[in-house]
Amino acid sequence: MTIAQIHQLFLTYSTVCTDTRKITKDCIFFALKGDNFNGNKYAKEALQKGAAYVIVDEKKYAISDQFILVEDVLQTLQQLGKYHRKQCIAKVIGLTGSNGKTTTKELIKAVFQKKYKTIATVGNLNNHIGVPLTLLSIKEDTEIAIVEMGANHLKEIEFLSNLAEPDYGYITNFGKAHLEGFGSTEGVIQGKSELYHYLTTNQKHIFLNADDSIQESKLGNYIKKIGFSTSNEQYYKIELVNANPFVTIKVKDTTITSNLVGAYNFTNCCAAILMGKYFNITLPEIKDAIERYVPENNRSQIVELNGHKIILDAYNANPTSMTAALDNFNSLKAAHKIVFLGDMFELGNTAAAEHQEIADKVTKMNFTTSFLVGENFAKVKTEAIQLPSFNDIPTYLKEHPLQANSYLLIKGSRGMALERILDIL
Repeated sequence: MTIAQIHQLFLTYSTVCTDTRKITKDCIFFALKGDNFNGNKYAKEALQKGAAYVIVDEKKYAISDQFILVEDVLQTLQQLGKYHRKQCIAKVIGLTGSNGKTTTKELIKAVFQKKYKTIATVGNLNNHIGVPLTLLSIKEDTEIAIVEMGANHLKEIEFLSNLAEPDYGYITNFGKAHLEGFGSTEGVIQGKSELYHYLTTNQKHIFLNADDSIQESKLGNYIKKIGFSTSNEQYYKIELVNANPFVTIKVKDTTITSNLVGAYNFTNCCAAILMGKYFNITLPEIKDAIERYVPENNRSQIVELNGHKIILDAYNANPTSMTAALDNFNSLKAAHKIVFLGDMFELGNTAAAEHQEIADKVTKMNFTTSFLVGENFAKVKTEAIQLPSFNDIPTYLKEHPLQANSYLLIKGSRGMALERILDIL
């Protein structure tokens, strides 16, 4: 069966499932494979649970007309996503970067929904499986599709760009993320810039933070760029009023106060403002969208618990985002400030040096108490309190209760799951 024929089936049974635990009636189940599972084995179960068709790539499992045998299920899913994208009227915005992708995506979505029928990547499903699934969520009447693209190796953004074929693109920033896969900061820049390469090669529009010297140098004299800046009059001017703790912005005579903590979220808001203005959404509508957006999923959330005010930023971490979070927390006015920092993952052979650098930074900031949690932080030289395992936290806090009515910053890589500290508190 050709991709065009599968697409005709998709138009009739327009829900795609890849997990038998989430089967919906009359969906199409794609029997994906992983290192520890073979979706082909669950194809029959998917039908029993209500799937209309299942797509498999092992002949022995194709036992009826409801089984569609293909050469490779993953490639079929990707090809179907790309084929479907070509049939849609929606304008596609490609989004990548080292930090802030998901928050920026949600802000852009909130702004665009003021005027357009908009879909966006769900959560952080931004990889070789998530991107085609996002493309397949585009409906006939969708006007804007925001596609988040993540990567931890070179050529991944190139691949995803060729799948999504974005009409517009934005890179949040270039930071020290996934150094194990990219090899170096230069590798990160090269990898993320694969989106720029696609857009410039195909003469598409690019949104940029004109105050980011790397973005400016990469785009050079490229004509189809639209930027924001705090000072360069050549671009759309947006000012940061303060971030104590919430980001407050001034655009012309309009002040926007977000629910986002930290100056590092300023550019995320700026991207949404810039794109909204470019797509003729009024400034009052943009203001309303940003001010109504409330972060979730452990991303720059403010939580008040047992007298403590907590900045919960435990969704992920790398040296760049950790530094930004610490600088912002250090600038806040509070009598007692306590930090819980968890290990940063995927740093390869730079892990020891990067963790030591963060530990040194923490020491210089003179917080009331500083906790460094995890095996990597356990190896650094520091005056901070080192807890090799998360399980050491409750034991320590039972013997040494936190200063009452403190301001807390909780940040670490996803694998550390430091949001569990809330349960301890």
